[in-house]
Amino acid sequence: MAGYLTTHVLDTACGAPASGLRVALYRLSGESRVLLAELETNADGRTDRPILPEAEFATGQYELVFYAGEYLRRVGQAQDEPLFLDIVPIRFGISDPQAHYHVPLLLSPFGYSTYRGS
Repeated sequence: MAGYLTTHVLDTACGAPASGLRVALYRLSGESRVLLAELETNADGRTDRPILPEAEFATGQYELVFYAGEYLRRVGQAQDEPLFLDIVPIRFGISDPQAHYHVPLLLSPFGYSTYRGS
């Protein structure tokens, strides 16, 4: 079985999944950055399908971009402009072509954290 990539976004300020948050995935190669996918989180804060499905999964360097500012404005958590957090990029490497990589985001208007989940 080939690997795949997923995410889950939780809004820690309100203790709920972050639904309707736009997420983009880029493959990195040197200074090159190629858009592979753009999805939106569902009511559970997850995408309806893997961001990088088995058929497209490959080792390499990637960047997930979470459009947090759009989400925070929509749900009424945005503070003064410019926002402290607007676009949240997370760069990571995929080294095992058979593994499930899960990159969650815990988000609030003034902070975020991530980790390699399961």
